[in-house]
Amino acid sequence: MSIDLRPAVLRERHFRLFFTGYATSLLGSSMASIALAFAVLRAGGGGTELGQVLAARILPLVVVLLAGGVVTDRLGSRRVMLAADALRCLTQAGLALALLGGPPHFGLLIVLVALWGAGEALFTPALDALVPRIAREESLQDANALLGVARSAASVAGPALAGVLTAVAGPSCVLALDAASYGVSIVALALLPGAGPRAAGGASFAAELREGWEEFRSRTWLWVTSAHVCLFNLFVWAPLLVLGPVVAERRLGGAAAWGLVMAVYGAGAVAGGAAVLGRRPRRPLLVATAATAAWSLPSAALATGRALPWICAAALAAGAGSAVCGTLYATATQQQVPPGALARVSAYGSFGAFVLGPAGLAAAGPVSVLVGTSGVLGFGAVWQLAAVAAVLALPAVRAVAPSGPRP
Repeated sequence: MSIDLRPAVLRERHFRLFFTGYATSLLGSSMASIALAFAVLRAGGGGTELGQVLAARILPLVVVLLAGGVVTDRLGSRRVMLAADALRCLTQAGLALALLGGPPHFGLLIVLVALWGAGEALFTPALDALVPRIAREESLQDANALLGVARSAASVAGPALAGVLTAVAGPSCVLALDAASYGVSIVALALLPGAGPRAAGGASFAAELREGWEEFRSRTWLWVTSAHVCLFNLFVWAPLLVLGPVVAERRLGGAAAWGLVMAVYGAGAVAGGAAVLGRRPRRPLLVATAATAAWSLPSAALATGRALPWICAAALAAGAGSAVCGTLYATATQQQVPPGALARVSAYGSFGAFVLGPAGLAAAGPVSVLVGTSGVLGFGAVWQLAAVAAVLALPAVRAVAPSGPRP
């Protein structure tokens, strides 16, 4: 008699089917980000140009997110995710073609990357709304943990593969593989059972946005943690994404070294996600917020000129903290927000988290010219530690506990 050692949620057919397609597309996307960054650098761009390209991806993500939440609550998560993956598949194919004939036209890159971001904006709130539909209540946290492990595993394998493939075959090849990975996700989503649109209630688009806002703002822990992540993206993560590859190009060995750092970050996240499986902390947001203190470590290591092994160790700890935070936060949101408003609430949370990201990406290069790369990264590390202490001091964050069945 065989024993099935898989987590219970992987024995649920619909979740397993979606998980397969989602994990495949994640691997392609994690490769594409590295390939795109070094395509810009090899075309003669520096930190400023790279920041502008990365900002072009985040800006539409911010602009479209709230609309994506309303559309998802109206039409159903599966339909919206199919449309989002189709758009991302086409944009990645377009980027692959744009990079085939030598240095790409910068304006064309901006447009295609912006469409890529718009697809992500549609997909993100729809994903949060889909998970409670395809995972049972008792398996919900494990479902979020496994999705986080998939994201993290892609972050391990993707940058490592991207570093090699970018060096050997060029960025165009990597982006073509990403387009194919979205095709796999489309097939998996198409095989899931459809859910009809929500019964029409006559509410306008603006009214539905206001309803979602009321659900969001009525929970102090939601808007506080969203603000926390927002300022992290502005002061810590955006400068790291822009200046990390620049530091790697100057003194760590280029694309392969930065790919290794990102892969180790992913390995830490895999470990953090695995550690959360089957565990139910009594104060999930307290644990989640404390784990984000580790996000300061990679910036601190780069700012102080540490060698590559130290930077990798810092990335490992930061990755573990990211997985713990993401799993516990997503589960708390799915448990405590009514299903009919979940996509809109998720959209407000993501909007808050990313709204200042484009400014951080665009400003990191120019500010580093004024105060130095180490100054920008060092400020981010100090900021993150101070922000964690402030959020942990709030009773509303410490008081959140696992709830019963979803409303």
